[in-house]
Amino acid sequence: MPLKNLYARLPSVDRLLNHPLLEKVLDRHGNAALAAAVRQTLDEARQHIRSNNSLPRWAEDEHQLASLASQRVSTRQQVRIRPVFNLSGTVLHTNLGRAPMAEAAVEAVSRAMREAVTLEYDLDGAGRGHRDSAISELLQELTGAEAACVVNNNAAAVLILLSTVAAGREVVVSRGELVEIGGAFRMPDVMRQAGCKLVEVGATNRTHLRDYRQAINAETGLLMKVHTSNYHIEGFTHSVSEAELAELAHQHGLPAATDLGSGALIDLSAYGLPAEPMPQQMIAQGVDLVSFSGDKLLGGPQAGLIIGKKSWIDKIQQHPLKRALRCDKMTLAALEATLRLYLQPDRLVRQLPTLRRLVRAQPDMQQQALRLLPLLSHFAGNNFDTAEQACLSQIGSGSLPVDRLPGWAITFSPRDGRGSTLEALANRLRSLPAPVIGRLYDGKLWLDLRCLEDESAFLANLRQADPAGNPG
Repeated sequence: MPLKNLYARLPSVDRLLNHPLLEKVLDRHGNAALAAAVRQTLDEARQHIRSNNSLPRWAEDEHQLASLASQRVSTRQQVRIRPVFNLSGTVLHTNLGRAPMAEAAVEAVSRAMREAVTLEYDLDGAGRGHRDSAISELLQELTGAEAACVVNNNAAAVLILLSTVAAGREVVVSRGELVEIGGAFRMPDVMRQAGCKLVEVGATNRTHLRDYRQAINAETGLLMKVHTSNYHIEGFTHSVSEAELAELAHQHGLPAATDLGSGALIDLSAYGLPAEPMPQQMIAQGVDLVSFSGDKLLGGPQAGLIIGKKSWIDKIQQHPLKRALRCDKMTLAALEATLRLYLQPDRLVRQLPTLRRLVRAQPDMQQQALRLLPLLSHFAGNNFDTAEQACLSQIGSGSLPVDRLPGWAITFSPRDGRGSTLEALANRLRSLPAPVIGRLYDGKLWLDLRCLEDESAFLANLRQADPAGNPG
């Protein structure tokens, strides 16, 4: 068939835009976005004709073309940051956004986004206030610190702390605490960026107070401890406590600082979880500055918190980096709302999603697995053996790395023993309208139920898959 006849079989842009199938799409996405999708669809059809001297099968009628244009505009308008069901077994999953927000924080952020807020406005004096003031007051009450400031993450907190306290001077740190966290963030690299000279003392597994004492000289600016939250050394070990280090630092007129990383504001052991050092403990032991994260064990938004002596916090607030690293109104609103939950400790488990999921009882997850097993077996099909069984979850984001939480999971084992079959099932789950993220381990796909709270939404999501395994 001559090319001009093939081209003539394609509808015009206007004709395709007026196809009945695209009426609702036009209302939802607007004329400009839909027209762009229609033009792209028709251009691809013409390109196929030029290359193959034939009409593509998907362009044989206007209904198919309209359907393809509809899919294209919907895909283009779909946001990339989407809700998922985190059944990976990692509660604070860095790649999945770490801590889920409490409802109080969600509401606070929504209000801050919709309305003008008192971000830097003092209602008492009708003048300019400081954006960190509300957070500082809460952290003073919760930790006993003299003051606090907020930056956009804990790496930034460490950077500005070092830049303020010890730029151009030596910082003494135990060799066993020179950690690397995700994204190749290494403590020695941060010190270089802050203009500090790192002085390593002790050995990887054992550091004594005398090691710090012998390193102090006229160039020393700071004694520092770094909590090794993302790994653990066992056996022949020794480390110096914060109280000992602070006392030594003060004897020589130096400040002492601790980077806690995760930073739990409550005694986790009271909830049956492994204990984690708390910022208020460091303050009570005399540490001058303590940094920790807002989006890990604290259960809030991504933020870096620094608490400690007011004289040092005031200097940090005046550092030129502070403006570059400061938090926006949404982060501060979420953080304030989260911290206020800690003022009601008897209600914290119910209100804070991170803590609620960490303390979830294994029998509850087992009962949930029994309820979900039939539908998930049907979803997987005859190529898999599906079972419910005990598992071990983890806290994640470098928090308590060697500790595991007893949980319950649903597992899928491919009857043909092939990893490709297992990968195909994992891909089907990720392709659902709300992707389901599990983990592949020991020849099985595991759906760890620790973080599955909205069971009805999960079931509705599964039912949107057609029998062939494609999203409905």
